[in-house]
Amino acid sequence: MIVFDLRCPDAHIFEVWFASSETFEEQKSNGMIACPICGATEVVKAVMAPRVSAKGDHGETPAPEQVKQALEALAAAQAKALEGSQWVGARFAEEARSMHLGEREQGSIHGQATPAEAKALVEEGIPVAPLPFPVRPPETLN
Repeated sequence: MIVFDLRCPDAHIFEVWFASSETFEEQKSNGMIACPICGATEVVKAVMAPRVSAKGDHGETPAPEQVKQALEALAAAQAKALEGSQWVGARFAEEARSMHLGEREQGSIHGQATPAEAKALVEEGIPVAPLPFPVRPPETLN
């Protein structure tokens, strides 16, 4: 396994693990890599600092199969958490605020918000959290 720091056009930096450099190139060319913050698929490798273990650090690096299992478990947990959740797209901040103020029926929603919108929601006391993996909107909303 190899890890790359990637950057989207909005300068969000995020870390992704790949089986090889070739796998990264293949997934990138097929638009399969998306920024977890904004969902952009136009990503490039970001400058990375070398990983140097601390003196005396002899911790084991997880095996590729362990990493794969962990990512699959995280994806399954996200899918379960989104069961019954309504996709609201770019209206997420507006819908979350309406629910918080009692103007909209309570329920589970997910969608897209800019970092500024998410920060404003948190500052207003509205609980929000980013999803670990990007969510593709339902085809009917395209």
